[in-house]
Amino acid sequence: MTTADRQPPHHNNLTCYTDYKCRLPECVERYNAWGRERGRAITNGTWQPLLDAEPVRQHLLNLHAAGITIHRVARLTGMQYRSVRNFTQHDYGNAAPRRRRVTREVAEKLLAITVEEHTPGHVSPVGTLRRFRALAAIGWPTLHTARRAGLHPSNRNSMFRYETIRATTAQRVAEAYDEMRHQEPARHGVSATSIKRAKLQAERGRWAPPAYWDETGAIDDPDFEPMYGLTRREIIAQDAHWIMTTLNVGRAAAAERLGVSKAYIDHAFRDHPQYAVEAAA
Repeated sequence: MTTADRQPPHHNNLTCYTDYKCRLPECVERYNAWGRERGRAITNGTWQPLLDAEPVRQHLLNLHAAGITIHRVARLTGMQYRSVRNFTQHDYGNAAPRRRRVTREVAEKLLAITVEEHTPGHVSPVGTLRRFRALAAIGWPTLHTARRAGLHPSNRNSMFRYETIRATTAQRVAEAYDEMRHQEPARHGVSATSIKRAKLQAERGRWAPPAYWDETGAIDDPDFEPMYGLTRREIIAQDAHWIMTTLNVGRAAAAERLGVSKAYIDHAFRDHPQYAVEAAA
């Protein structure tokens, strides 16, 4: 199997040269100019090495919690969406790890986006719903979460029927979540029966706990599809279904793409018939 050369998404920075091997004259000159500038800065003792990206990551997560999405940050800064997203989550499509280092220029650009200046009036309810469910997974009934967030208990389910909720509501839930996730429900008046019931509800619904969302960094991303609680066989069944229906290929071709045997896909479809595609060899 041969691997085709990847094409750069744009030619606005050094990545087209360093990551995509672009050799357009203007891109080569941009890279050489950067090298000359770096050399002079090192000689003069003014060269600024890359910075730790963790403060940027935390800032972006705080913006997310307040309703300022990665998409909006990208638009406000003029950066590529994927470049911003890579600070908070692993880029599985390109097998790139989460960003650990950042230039001072990029850090300053992202840190300049403030909650006070850019918070919208309404936001997607996805992150708020996931926070309710994540707390349930560690034993917090949704009733207690609503009360801690200063919400009327009767609103804890009805508000998710709408496409958006108030940004202030999302922020209150995010603040309660940050506190409650580190506390034991039993020490705050929650009965053993209620804790057990909340955990059972979360288990049945495959609701991911806070640790899972820490790992993905995508609790507020409505485009992120959580895989928590799925077995490898179910994931293969889902992926095979997508490949076969989207590309109109058979099981053998899907198996080759997924790096498994055709028999494995047969077993995956047998165990998860809701994804089975009957067309194919």
